[in-house]
Amino acid sequence: MVGKPERPRFSVFRSLQHTYAQIVDDSRGVTLAAASTLDETIRPELEKLKKTEAGKRVGTLIAQRALAQGIKRVVFDRGGYLYHGRVKAVADAARAAGLEF
Repeated sequence: MVGKPERPRFSVFRSLQHTYAQIVDDSRGVTLAAASTLDETIRPELEKLKKTEAGKRVGTLIAQRALAQGIKRVVFDRGGYLYHGRVKAVADAARAAGLEF
């Protein structure tokens, strides 16, 4: 899966505690937008949220940042993780916020 300028790659990574998402233009090797549970806007409420709820916040935030840069269509890269739980929560929230994939 390769991100191009007209459709960059929307990559999701999850560790045991945190969820990360980024939108990458692989042709230039540049990260166009990024969000994670370590982000200052999500971090304060993290203790109250379950991991999937935090993933939804990450998906919404990455979509807002991408749309602010004019990115609407992306290619989804789940990074080898199964499409459920936090990965699905990030993807669903990003779709609901306006990203198309």
